[in-house]
Amino acid sequence: MSETIELAKLLLSKPSLTPLDKGCQTLMTDRLSKVDFKIEQLKFGEVENFWASRGDTSPVFVFAGHTDVVPVGLDWQTDPFKPEIIDGMLYARGAADMKGSLAAMVVATERFVTDFPNHQGTIGFLITSDEEGPAVDGTVKVCEYLNNKNQAVDYCLVGEPSSTNQLGDVIKNGRRGSLNGRLTIIGKQGHIAYPHLADNPIHLAIPALGTLCNELWDKGNEYFPSTSF
Repeated sequence: MSETIELAKLLLSKPSLTPLDKGCQTLMTDRLSKVDFKIEQLKFGEVENFWASRGDTSPVFVFAGHTDVVPVGLDWQTDPFKPEIIDGMLYARGAADMKGSLAAMVVATERFVTDFPNHQGTIGFLITSDEEGPAVDGTVKVCEYLNNKNQAVDYCLVGEPSSTNQLGDVIKNGRRGSLNGRLTIIGKQGHIAYPHLADNPIHLAIPALGTLCNELWDKGNEYFPSTSF
């Protein structure tokens, strides 16, 4: 069994329902500290977070992720917190989202720093247990903490699974953001008996909303197939 699968199974055996971590982050930080990462435990409210870094120069490349999982749900054919491999697939709550990715991040980093102990730049880990829930005391608070200590991040890789036809065939650049605004429509009051003398703001708003909804803001959630690298 590969190191990645072994670590993934250890993580998956922890019932870390948001905002509980249940020791997942300790599994990660123990391994990272053995390859000379500096570990900062950051607890905000009930949420466990950590920032780990190796190096003190630019560029700063960060792995970001979460140890919490959503509720189990129904119709499991296996115990969701007893990971099993069936027909070559790993089954457990959070296998894809995203403890499998966390294991891959840690093992890949261990191998890299073993081969390149004097690597340039800084490798970081930003891990939270509050992604699947309110997401108030997790990544947002850690980013505020990093900003306050003037810790820049040049590149960030989120290990959430993204695939179109087969595993690993897509890397999404920036994923998606949000655009918020307030639209005020000015109408003119009138009596229903004289509709031609009034301007109903609802009628005025519908074409404007239709235009906004049909605008392609980000080229359809732009992505880069792996073949383009």
